[in-house]
Amino acid sequence: MLTKRQLLVLKEIIRLYTETGQPVGSKTLMEALPLHVSSATIRNDMAALETQGLIVKTHSSSGRVPSTVGYRYYLDHLVEPAAVSPLDLATIQDAFGGHYHKLDEIIAQSADILSQLTSYTAISLGPEVSDMKLTGFRLVPLGNHQVMAILVTNSGAVESQVFTVPGNLDTDALEKAIRVVNDQLVGLPLTDVASRLHAEVPQLLMRYMTSPDGFLDLFGNVLKQAASERFYVSGRLNVMNFIGDQDLDQLKRVLSLIDDDGGQINQLLGPAPGQPIQVRLGDELTNNTLKNLSLVIASYDVNQHGTGMIALLGPSSMPYSKMIGLLDAFRSELAKRLTSYYANFDE
Repeated sequence: MLTKRQLLVLKEIIRLYTETGQPVGSKTLMEALPLHVSSATIRNDMAALETQGLIVKTHSSSGRVPSTVGYRYYLDHLVEPAAVSPLDLATIQDAFGGHYHKLDEIIAQSADILSQLTSYTAISLGPEVSDMKLTGFRLVPLGNHQVMAILVTNSGAVESQVFTVPGNLDTDALEKAIRVVNDQLVGLPLTDVASRLHAEVPQLLMRYMTSPDGFLDLFGNVLKQAASERFYVSGRLNVMNFIGDQDLDQLKRVLSLIDDDGGQINQLLGPAPGQPIQVRLGDELTNNTLKNLSLVIASYDVNQHGTGMIALLGPSSMPYSKMIGLLDAFRSELAKRLTSYYANFDE
């Protein structure tokens, strides 16, 4: 158990280290603490905190810095989210005030806004696709044996891919196959569409095509693209401000992680149930890539359209109080903007 004064000392060490980046000594603490105690008393409290592993001594000075255990204790028991500044709130609201043609434009914009506000690396993921429904599918001839496959969902998202088709393709049979898809699958969630694509649809297509495999592959590829979770990352190079030249190997690993099309990030993100905002310290993760870094992750809810995530990747010494308060306001504004966007498509 820590005394009230020791809790105050730990909180002040974290604040000072976050602001200055320098180890904190007893004399600095004595001047900063809102109570009058001797330097010897503060040194005793610091020794107690060090014994419990909450702070550690650096090799370069006699001061102390927070440990991963110290940060975790602070985040679990002491942090108080700061109210977002009127300027930052106005910046967020103004940035979301434009007109968007696609859902992905809003999600990508959210990462840009967050990165610019914080100078950290921002990651955003749109609402879950589990309730997204198919509203139409068509093929547009482009010439030179190429067609563009276009799939539209009830969220207004439009996915398209260009394919090369055989020159002897039976266009009448192709039109009938497209009609089968629209008659049988429109209105269904994309997950159900994918299931039926491998079950009933092939037999239906056999009435019009000798071999429907090519058409099924074409439609399946566009469907997979529409149903995939896409992460948007902004401010990638900001990680250089926290890692820099001190560990080029780690810098390469971090850049590789955030450019991995969401594969590794998807394993790191995902707020725990009942926790709309949480912090994951890199030193706590089994993957050593994020050592001395941290992820502040927030979920947002868009009613029946599912939940999404936004996150900040920065140094373990980031000002958590400010960042948690900012993310709380940001997730609220993002949810409002997405709700407004979906209103154009909801019945």
